[in-house]
Amino acid sequence: MVKYGQWPVAFCFSLVISLIFAASSRAQQNPVTAIDIALEPDATMLKHAQADNARLLKVFPKGFALDATHNPHVTMLQQFVRTADLEKVYDAVNKVFATEKPTSWKLKAFKYYYIPSPPIGLAGIVVEPTEDLLRLQQKIIDAVTPFTEKTGTPAAFMSTEDGRDIQEFLIGYVANFVQIGAGKKFNPHVTIGVGTETYLNEMLAEPFETFTFSPAGASVYQLGSFGTARKELKALMLMP
Repeated sequence: MVKYGQWPVAFCFSLVISLIFAASSRAQQNPVTAIDIALEPDATMLKHAQADNARLLKVFPKGFALDATHNPHVTMLQQFVRTADLEKVYDAVNKVFATEKPTSWKLKAFKYYYIPSPPIGLAGIVVEPTEDLLRLQQKIIDAVTPFTEKTGTPAAFMSTEDGRDIQEFLIGYVANFVQIGAGKKFNPHVTIGVGTETYLNEMLAEPFETFTFSPAGASVYQLGSFGTARKELKALMLMP
């Protein structure tokens, strides 16, 4: 009999690898995924967003930095979809983008805003809605609807804290996005970070110098804390 502490090194290594893959498999088998179908902005918007993000981090270091796992983006649609149907979602949305040329659009950024979650808020640069954006959004909604679920849990999001970093309001926001964030209620924006409400109110009171930018790409992301685009699931194809 092999006693505790006498397991062969190769066996122990194999066991550890097996446990890792088992955990990974369980994570991938979550039946619902919270997704964000988003336009990715060009260098002009990125420069503004990153400057504002740095500004917010100076006054609220507990916020998040815009980086590879907090991608600046313009949300077109957030939804809970069946994980097993993700490939179908990608195909459906790619077919939509094959009918549009967003890289040729000139979009106007014209003010700041924030979503309050006292005593802090999630801030963004607001983009003027256009007929192009509204048309694209409705096409995406129609394409994705067959694969959606009514709601989800924190497990549907990308989390580094076993779901503890997923805000309760976020689940309701994603579940009801079409009713509260589409069509006439669409508020296209690029999220820039988190700040105290006091500071954000001061920021909103400042003059805003408008600028124009264009979409440079599009992707399907898995949502994370504060509705950030945490994990790219699929880069979409845009017409030149």
